[in-house]
Amino acid sequence: MAQLEARPQASSFWTLASPILALLITVVVGVGLFVALGKDPVKGLQVFFWEPIRTPYALGELMVKATPLLIIALGLAVCFRSNVWNIGAEGQFVMGAVAAGGVALLADKNTGLWIMPVILLAGVIGGMAWAGITAFLRDRFNANEILVSLMLVYVAGMVLNFLVFGPWKDPAGYNFPQTRTFEAVTQIPRLMAGSRVTIGILLGLVGVLVMWLYLFRTYAGFAQEVSGLAPAAARYAGFSSRRALWVALLVSGGASGLAGALEVAGPIGQLTPYVPAGYGFAAIIVAFVGRLHPVGIVFSALLMSMFYIGGELAQSRLGLPKSLTGVFQGLLLFNLLACDTLIAYRFKFTSAFFPRTQGAR
Repeated sequence: MAQLEARPQASSFWTLASPILALLITVVVGVGLFVALGKDPVKGLQVFFWEPIRTPYALGELMVKATPLLIIALGLAVCFRSNVWNIGAEGQFVMGAVAAGGVALLADKNTGLWIMPVILLAGVIGGMAWAGITAFLRDRFNANEILVSLMLVYVAGMVLNFLVFGPWKDPAGYNFPQTRTFEAVTQIPRLMAGSRVTIGILLGLVGVLVMWLYLFRTYAGFAQEVSGLAPAAARYAGFSSRRALWVALLVSGGASGLAGALEVAGPIGQLTPYVPAGYGFAAIIVAFVGRLHPVGIVFSALLMSMFYIGGELAQSRLGLPKSLTGVFQGLLLFNLLACDTLIAYRFKFTSAFFPRTQGAR
């Protein structure tokens, strides 16, 4: 008989191995799903784990999907390390896209390249402003940031729909709910010809370095984490938990808004009702699979983008629903939470046939 026994201290081995075990279990369950749906499991695994890396173009598309996931997850890592539960990154992503799109629509054929950094800055400000609502309500009225940030996701979607169905709708767009295509000068530069990869991936990698330095090599990063995890100890040390709340949400909102700006001024090139792609929610999984560490988030972002591309390929090649992407994402998170039990607990095996009795020698 096996039972869980608390470890004297957390297992450093399972801290690193738990995400790998969770991925392996997800793959095994995925094979079962393909068999249950009457599909060849080998082909199913191929579209999820081989096709996204098979060609240089496929690798480019993988990085296109990974860019917003990476940037949003970096911001969320600051929140979660500070014990601030921002679940509304999707709304901040949308409002960053809206703010960036509004600036991009002001450009014309005579506009200079100066508009590009302004678009990105507008996206950052839009995301920070939307996250600031949550920070204000939590700070002023002690409102639950989980509920507030989550509800604001739907409000952001309504704002986007109002604009693309109303004042910002392209009059020459055959009545489709979308803005006009942004001018070429507003487009985020691409890294190479024949690929949709933009400099956004480079900004994401710079963000990894900046976040690593901030979290692990600065006094401010240490104060940020302590203020969230142990408010009483933080107050004794002179750290401000209120400041930690605002910094966490504004950094996270700014990162999500930047991702939204890079998306609409990059691969999409206009505002549509389909800007919300679930990146803000998927980035939560990315952050936790990456162990809230900037370097780990890079690899988990690539893995999650494989799920996105694999879901699209499974729909077109195998006739499976696109929701299979969400199934794999949910399985990975569920398995990770289950496997994380091994960090604090271990299995202890006892004999079911010869139980030890009190006083036995």
